[in-house]
Amino acid sequence: MKISIIIPVYNEEKTVSKLLDKLLIIDFDGMEKEIIVVDDGSNDATPDILDGFSERIKLIHHPRNMGKGSAVRTGLKNAAGDIIAIQDADLEYDPANLPNLVRLIKEDGLDVVYGSRFLGNIEGMSLLHYFGNKLLTFVTRMLYNSSLTDMETCSKVFRRDVLRNVELKANNFDIEPEITINILKRGYKIYELPISYSGREKEHKKISWKDGVASLIYLIKYRFKR
Repeated sequence: MKISIIIPVYNEEKTVSKLLDKLLIIDFDGMEKEIIVVDDGSNDATPDILDGFSERIKLIHHPRNMGKGSAVRTGLKNAAGDIIAIQDADLEYDPANLPNLVRLIKEDGLDVVYGSRFLGNIEGMSLLHYFGNKLLTFVTRMLYNSSLTDMETCSKVFRRDVLRNVELKANNFDIEPEITINILKRGYKIYELPISYSGREKEHKKISWKDGVASLIYLIKYRFKR
């Protein structure tokens, strides 16, 4: 079995090296590991840092910034693993969480596992993001008959077949609800495990309240779309 870890990156010069150093030494119970980094048009030192890892990762450069969703879609198109994981590059999500999520798929036969911040330990999340995440998750539960506690989590692991023949279109942060909606509408149950989360300072956050509104509209719009 092989795992592909997709990492969308945009201007993460302060954290991406530390993240990759951690991921490269993590053992997934002997599974073959493929790390796919999609640099989404970074204009800081990120591209140069990533080039230093190019022999140990699969590195793809977008010629310009196209959005997180676009980077995730590029990663999915280039992933060869039986299991797919999505990991952010800013270290808010500790990559050490991933082996436990992957193990439930590999050993217990589950199809989809999310790491839930709200079942685990949260540090440094602003009130706006806290209640925004809670609202989006509540709407997901109501509209899609789900028991999720953290729809917007950026720690997602699933079998490759789960998204087979699904055409993802989101270019920005609405990739999170788009993935979840497609999984739920295809009849898969999403299992959750507690994870640790350490938010970074507000001025460094890329996601804003506008992205939350876009995700809310997306959830409502696609509830009744076939």
